[in-house]
Amino acid sequence: MANSECRWQCPEQWSEWSEWLAAGLHARSRWRLPVLLVGILFAGGRRTVTTWLRAAGVSDDFQEYYYFLAALGRKTNSVATRLTLLVLRTLPLPDRLLLVIDDSPTKRYGPKVEGADVHHNPTPGPADQPFLYGHVWVTISLALRHPQWGPLALPLRDLPPKLKRGERRGRGRPRKYGKNKLSLAKRAGQRRGWQTVDCQVYGQQVTKTYKTFLATYRPVGGVIRVVLVKEDHGCYAFFCTDPEQNAAAILEAFADRATIEQDFHDVKEVWGAGQQQVRNIWTNLAVYNLNLWMHPLIELWAWQRPRKQLCDRSDSPWNDAARRPSHANRRKALRQHIIQNELSTIRAAWQLPLKIIQLAKSLMALAA
Repeated sequence: MANSECRWQCPEQWSEWSEWLAAGLHARSRWRLPVLLVGILFAGGRRTVTTWLRAAGVSDDFQEYYYFLAALGRKTNSVATRLTLLVLRTLPLPDRLLLVIDDSPTKRYGPKVEGADVHHNPTPGPADQPFLYGHVWVTISLALRHPQWGPLALPLRDLPPKLKRGERRGRGRPRKYGKNKLSLAKRAGQRRGWQTVDCQVYGQQVTKTYKTFLATYRPVGGVIRVVLVKEDHGCYAFFCTDPEQNAAAILEAFADRATIEQDFHDVKEVWGAGQQQVRNIWTNLAVYNLNLWMHPLIELWAWQRPRKQLCDRSDSPWNDAARRPSHANRRKALRQHIIQNELSTIRAAWQLPLKIIQLAKSLMALAA
């Protein structure tokens, strides 16, 4: 089999993680997953599957990799479960885990794309197009707080829709809230019951004015805790299905929920989710989840590394040097680390002139 191995030598930790994720796949083809992950890491330009294979150095074996992607799409649940276990075992986790769920579309082009349809466009842009043609991915992420960089989320997998068939109900549209529904506006208008609490939201310590009470909400199955927050421009209502939670925990959880929006940005802009214009539904599932899985793998590798190893803004004086390294910075740092290891291996084998070494370092910076 031609080009059966990746051209890049990855860090030992990265290789162990890749093999762990692939362990749940078929024994004859599981070795292709680590190769694909490195290809995704080094792919540039328009990030199609062919650019992945070209970056990994396995272009001659492209047909087998496309077959592998279709098989991987049927095993995304298995790989995502192993990724979740890897995250839970590797990172220092808080006492309470916060899982965030949201949906995001990816545009598609051309006919006969399995699973694609017309959906609401959340980012219409200058063209102001209210709809787009493509897939909508319901994604689950683990929201965490990095000791240095603050709130972030690790996307774990997409959630396939569950179809409910054969359900019947009586005539007419059922009531949503019952006859004795509460008026949140009236509750907020009452002067009594307001309190203050200190909480950390969006990376800042702030003081919020709130009032809280218990209520019942049938769609979630019973008693909930409602929190009304008074802001300069109005009042906002939040609720939690755990009535034992306090107001600060509820407000902080809601603020940390916004981290999944950054995930969608990174998965699309950094990893190019949606650019892999494949047509088979299982292949579509595979390529989207591969883009998702690259995000937590990069974050795991960079979690305990200092800023100077992840981000160098010396050539960008217009940037804020104190700003936390972005996910793109962390991806670039891993690429540079791998290329530097390759150069060190060559230097150990041959005595290279200093000018050649300096040229190689300049080309490495451009490549990464």
